[in-house]
Amino acid sequence: MADLGINSIIILITLFIIFGVFLLFDLFKRNENYGYLAYIVAVVPINYIWYLTADNRIGNLDVLSVYMVLFILWIICLLRDIYGVYNKNKDYDDVLLFLALGILVQLIVSAILPADQVSPALQKNTEKFWYFYLPDVYTASFEIEAWVNSTTLTGFRIAATIMIFLAITPLILDIKDEPMPFLALIIITAIFVGPFLYLSYIWVPGSMAVLTGLFSVILFIILLLITRSGRE
Repeated sequence: MADLGINSIIILITLFIIFGVFLLFDLFKRNENYGYLAYIVAVVPINYIWYLTADNRIGNLDVLSVYMVLFILWIICLLRDIYGVYNKNKDYDDVLLFLALGILVQLIVSAILPADQVSPALQKNTEKFWYFYLPDVYTASFEIEAWVNSTTLTGFRIAATIMIFLAITPLILDIKDEPMPFLALIIITAIFVGPFLYLSYIWVPGSMAVLTGLFSVILFIILLLITRSGRE
């Protein structure tokens, strides 16, 4: 932070305050659902931090640290909404929708911000997947890249894991003891194949296919246990 100018610090504080407003929106008792926008608004301060890392103006932070902080902000949002789903005043569909929108917005930003025409310095320590510049953590042989800090990688892995499992928790709370046809359970499980694939990749990239299969089977069994067929 010592390398930041006063303007950058003020902008960063302002962006986090705006995020806090949407995170705590329910406290204003306006009976509006704008609190869900916190998932999308979280992307703004995080990418401003990423932009500041281009010329090392924000200490030793790297792109992996940036994503770890983003996941932590989404975890905070999910913890807030799990409480709401548990008390039946929030819908899981909305939670999943706005989390997905937040992820989509971040992917779009990851394609634009490091582009050659915008800030090519942000391509450092990233790898281009289709149009998106994402953290380049592993080599082709699944070894950890030399630039990766082991402590940061561990924090990133833990944050991503918690975020994905917290995203599943409201689903379990929402459909527990509800009648669900067998095909619907298969579809729900299929929706989470992508997150499970990513989770497997960041932990054991060489075994991500079999780990994804294991996670999917476990989720499917849990869904079978907590739901009813409706024919009892």
